[in-house]
Amino acid sequence: MKPNLLSLTILLGGLATASSAAQGDLPLVAKQPERTISVDYGKAKGPLNTMFKECVGAGRANEGLRADWQQQLAFVKKGCDFKYIRMHGLLTDDMAVYREDSKGNPEYNYQYVDALFDYLLSIGIRPFVELGFMPSALASGSQTIFWWRGNVTPPKDYNKWEGLIRNMTEHFTERYGADEVKTWYFEVWNEPNLNGFWAGTQEEYFKLYAYTAKAVKSVNREYRVGGPATAGAAWVPETISYCSKNAQPLDFISTHSYGVKQGFLDEFGNSGTVLSKDPMAVSGDILNSRSQISASAMPNLELHYTEWSASYTPADPIHDSYHEAAYILQKIKQVGTAANSMSYWVFTDIFEEAGPRFTPFHGGFGLLNTQGIAKPAYFAYMLMNKLGSTELSNADSCSWASKDGKGGVQVLLWDFTNTHPGDSVNNQAYYVRDLPSKAKGKVKVSIASVPAGTYKLEVYKVGYRANDAFTSYIEMGRPQQLTKQQVEKLKRESSGLPVSTELVKVKGNAPFLHEVAIRENDVVLLNMVKQ
Repeated sequence: MKPNLLSLTILLGGLATASSAAQGDLPLVAKQPERTISVDYGKAKGPLNTMFKECVGAGRANEGLRADWQQQLAFVKKGCDFKYIRMHGLLTDDMAVYREDSKGNPEYNYQYVDALFDYLLSIGIRPFVELGFMPSALASGSQTIFWWRGNVTPPKDYNKWEGLIRNMTEHFTERYGADEVKTWYFEVWNEPNLNGFWAGTQEEYFKLYAYTAKAVKSVNREYRVGGPATAGAAWVPETISYCSKNAQPLDFISTHSYGVKQGFLDEFGNSGTVLSKDPMAVSGDILNSRSQISASAMPNLELHYTEWSASYTPADPIHDSYHEAAYILQKIKQVGTAANSMSYWVFTDIFEEAGPRFTPFHGGFGLLNTQGIAKPAYFAYMLMNKLGSTELSNADSCSWASKDGKGGVQVLLWDFTNTHPGDSVNNQAYYVRDLPSKAKGKVKVSIASVPAGTYKLEVYKVGYRANDAFTSYIEMGRPQQLTKQQVEKLKRESSGLPVSTELVKVKGNAPFLHEVAIRENDVVLLNMVKQ
């Protein structure tokens, strides 16, 4: 991406304007609405809310034993700095956690879990422990979900389930120490309101919750346990009511939301989806969950959205599209402080719910594709991670402004335009196209009270043909398999490096002024580094 593809003008102390005399009698031309972002270096809103990088998702625990999965997570940790990771399948048979001897006595084994958790902690990321699915030897039935056959039936013996959870929690305590495990979250099951994920009733889920919470708390009362980890923001009041009336511990609420119009589960990636036109899709659910908690008997509970994205299917090309970057920023900005975390589902396309995928771009959930090529969605998180620790007061609804402890200033701005044509076209037919973005005018950025001095101005951009690997893949002819050279080319074109870098001098008593030409769904970061 060459710097001249970003039209920008640096203006210090004032914006150049054409005089009316110079314009003469030129005909009137319709102009894009002018957008101005005005902030003051000296007017802080407070510490930057970093809930956007608290947690990220992954497919299943066993995938975390793969070398390429671990390499990709290290890359994402370095660029985006996620603090926790959540995944399915910790207790599924391919993690070899539980079996019974010939007399029906439990046998426990944590060698695979240890290998995974040791790695996570070695790179500075903690487990958000999803407790599921059911080990076959403990299951009451044979119903499974996904290619890798996670058993979704209730336990045949709730006391044995409680024993497993207690023993595993004791093991974590012995291996990592109570102070470490106190920082973790233990989430009971996944999406029990869907028959595909829980072959039981709500009443049976609450029974599972009670036995699980008892097991965790029996090891250490300060360990955090919660749920209900539902699809579609469901069961929040019911879970709080159950725990309150039955004196059950509940440290946090977790639930999920996706931005498409219909359904909750696409087990094998065969369903068509339509991106919702509701401007508060996803974010409206989160705000409502916070309101439900506030009105409940436990009004101060933490709220963790442990899955979210534009779409719930692992075969939706919006996940690969440049539209996803602006979508992510728009939703996180709308949520504000309502959630303690929003865990994007997921960080990598090394994800086998529907089985191993046969093409490099297939609409997978990941921030990175199977080969580790960064998608536009990745750069949304990477650029948020470049924001400084202090947020500046800012009236613009599609930007953040911040400053860091070294005298630097950052403005992250975007346009979000939902260009989807509506119900007549599925995402699977729309977002696979080459979709050029239309101009949306210019954004004028004014930063008052910037300390005088020299700054290195770095400009980053994500959008159509800017860190846009999927459009480049379309141009390649959508090869079913990528050569090593093609992978290298796509990685070079989606490097996330600044599109321009230059030194600017800021004089005292004059605002820093900057103008950016923006298109639909562009994301731009201005990073002023004090020299």
